[in-house]
Amino acid sequence: MPRFIAALLLFVLLAVEVPAAARPAPPGPHWVASWAAAPQHYGEPPPSPVIAPVPAAAIGDATLRQQLRPTLGGERIRIRFSNLFGDRPLHVGGASVAHGAGAPSIDPATLQPLTFEGRSDITIAPGAQAWSDAQRFDVRAGEALEVSFRLDASTPYATVHQQPPGGTWMLPGDAVMRASWDGAMPSPWNHIVTGLDVTGAASTRVVVAFGDSITEGAGVTEDRGLAVRYPELLAERLAARPGARYAVVNAGIAGNRLLADWVGPKGLDRFERDVLGQSGVTDVVILIGINDIGFSMPEGSAGPRHGLPTADELGAGLQRLIEEAHARGVKVLLGTLLPFKGAPYWSREKEFRREELNRWIRSRKDVALVDFDAALRNPEEPQSLKPADDSGDHLHPGNTGHAAMADAIDLSAL
Repeated sequence: MPRFIAALLLFVLLAVEVPAAARPAPPGPHWVASWAAAPQHYGEPPPSPVIAPVPAAAIGDATLRQQLRPTLGGERIRIRFSNLFGDRPLHVGGASVAHGAGAPSIDPATLQPLTFEGRSDITIAPGAQAWSDAQRFDVRAGEALEVSFRLDASTPYATVHQQPPGGTWMLPGDAVMRASWDGAMPSPWNHIVTGLDVTGAASTRVVVAFGDSITEGAGVTEDRGLAVRYPELLAERLAARPGARYAVVNAGIAGNRLLADWVGPKGLDRFERDVLGQSGVTDVVILIGINDIGFSMPEGSAGPRHGLPTADELGAGLQRLIEEAHARGVKVLLGTLLPFKGAPYWSREKEFRREELNRWIRSRKDVALVDFDAALRNPEEPQSLKPADDSGDHLHPGNTGHAAMADAIDLSAL
């Protein structure tokens, strides 16, 4: 073949456009969790004489505004809306996001509508969740965001997360794009909004704090302008490390147990969703089991749940979480259970089980140890919290105790 003909054929082949289907798709954004709330079912209160039955409740045509406190900044966001525990389709009639300007006000210059596959509204099936479309929005770690969303039909309370007052407000009608919320009614529940993701580098580490009320923050004197719970304080410590990006997500549920459903699904069941399901998760701090011990009651007695889980059974449950995390490449930091002598549900027999479980935790070679017990116990009475770290109920650490918990975590383990 003459040389000029060969060159011409080569030119033609190079000029033929490669079909779009044959081209590699451009990489999508790398999403990482910056904030989350572990969902609970409002309609299933624990059958306990010490907890009042949950009254039936519904939201009429109203807009809710929920405060989120991100632990990692970014320039693009998406918001997760959940109908996990709903028994009917959930219609979100509109939604927006803005920077907070003192609850429940927002900075009107930052107010943006959210969309769902280009639409301003979305219907979420029972048991499902949905993310808003990705959009540019400047997020700064530690600074409040306000997500507003309208429920334009009567909606029973279903997927919630209990929180201290000051995080959610309600107004009648459509107030999604309204900056001023004078007269808004506060609510002790987060509703439906369960996650905030930001875009981040593939090297970003996402740490999930998994546990019960101690992790969730019961016992702290909350100031929404300051970090006070141990996961937030850990996020601040990590943020000070040069050249690294970390997020710390709080997946605690007050009253939660490892082996049995009570307040929220049992830890064994929710670990997959609340920890391994977080975008970009790389590490988990596990601190759970004190309610399994404390609320355990002999058969035939009146109590939240019958049965006496042994330290071996609790250890087996924790081992299952460890194996699930390791199978997904997630590093585990395992915490010892804190002292609780003086709490209403303490007994010598329960103390024996706590100490036995802590010995098992300290013996692990496949996890990083976080010895919360050693950091917060009273040296004069090791079965109880240090007075300075005690919130006053002898079970939950106060602000000083949460600072000690955050300091007990070896940052080199992350």
